[in-house]
Amino acid sequence: MFKRIITFLLCLLLLPGCENSMNTGQLKKAGLLVPETINDQVWGTKGYKGLLKVQSKFDVEVYYKEGMNSKAVVERAVKELDQKGVNLIFGHGNEFGGFFDEISKSYPDIHFVSFNSEANSPQTTSLNFDAYAMGFFGGMVAAHSTKTNQLGVIAAYDWQPEVRGFQDGAKFQNGMSEVSIKYVGSWDDKEKAMHMLKELIKNDVDVVYPAGDGFNVPIIESMKERGLFVIGYVSDQSDLGEEAVLTSTVQHVDALYEIVAEKFNNGTLESGNLSFDFEDNVISLGKFSPIVNKEFQKEINGLIQTYIETGKLPEKK
Repeated sequence: MFKRIITFLLCLLLLPGCENSMNTGQLKKAGLLVPETINDQVWGTKGYKGLLKVQSKFDVEVYYKEGMNSKAVVERAVKELDQKGVNLIFGHGNEFGGFFDEISKSYPDIHFVSFNSEANSPQTTSLNFDAYAMGFFGGMVAAHSTKTNQLGVIAAYDWQPEVRGFQDGAKFQNGMSEVSIKYVGSWDDKEKAMHMLKELIKNDVDVVYPAGDGFNVPIIESMKERGLFVIGYVSDQSDLGEEAVLTSTVQHVDALYEIVAEKFNNGTLESGNLSFDFEDNVISLGKFSPIVNKEFQKEINGLIQTYIETGKLPEKK
């Protein structure tokens, strides 16, 4: 899910693009507000890549601002973007939902988009990843691969649906598996997350799902050094350890940006809360580790395809 590092450096940059846009739809210019930075290589970076896709596809000017960690700085940023003619603003996190509901009343020509929040204004939309299923399939892979039957989840918050999905998927795949779940209470507290990891390892956990994009990279590195395994989170993290990363639960945020911009451009973007899942091609499993046998890979890919077609997850017979 979503990072919250406090950053004090605010920047407003115009990305290279054609000044004379050929786009004839509703989208004029797009903006991105990020809670901390676009350089985190996970959540923030995905938002930035999504903005670049919007720029490329619609040939419009796009802007971004970092360090958007309070209502006051968000209000100033929106005012600046409005003055530049931006009429679609993405707030890259769940905290923007409340801000946008209030701010939107003063900007009737702008549509505001946030993530995993509540959108209650006619000009606001919240994009929600339906993450239970991705956690379920990630749990299946973990339970298939464990040698100790001890699995661990280090998540940011207890409301994350992927955590319950992981637990249920693990139990479906391997009834002998036990899942220990720990909550950091933050997307970014690496020190606390690493302390929790040590506790899990002491209890013979050999596969961990680090469901927090601010601390999952150091957890992956630590597990890899110990010859243990992980399920990657948000991005395909196989490049961090081809064998150690069994697979990843991937949210294709950049693709979702393009989908939403297309809807806005042609006048079909709805206000309120929208959900997206595997069938929308914005959630998938990442590359499999070579230690996950091919037969199981084929099996789980088949189950995912069935889920896409029917909306049904596998159940014990």
